[in-house]
Amino acid sequence: MGFEGETWHVRGAPGTGERAEAGAEIGEILIEDADFPWLSGRFRAGPAYGAVRDLFARELALAEGDGAGPEWEAVCAEIERRVRLVSPDGPVAEFLLHIEGDRAWFRWSDEPFERERTDG
Repeated sequence: MGFEGETWHVRGAPGTGERAEAGAEIGEILIEDADFPWLSGRFRAGPAYGAVRDLFARELALAEGDGAGPEWEAVCAEIERRVRLVSPDGPVAEFLLHIEGDRAWFRWSDEPFERERTDG
């Protein structure tokens, strides 16, 4: 399945009560490269991007610094709470999205990602 040339949308999540209203256009990603499981492309910010810009900057800084630790996981959870990633076929169940300037790269799934169990 080819993804190149597709446009994916980043939208405000429903029920967040944040500045980016539900369904508000945070931006769009024109897919230029598909290297399973990652897709990447040109990001065009939408009118609601300002409401989450600092959140994406913080996530990337943490990912490039110490890697996936508790603080990074908390920022990712906040992104998942406030943002929806929408493929040409509709919203995806789960994603990990990085945005830096006019570039975006992400992995996604129609099913929730498997997580390590930390309970006894």
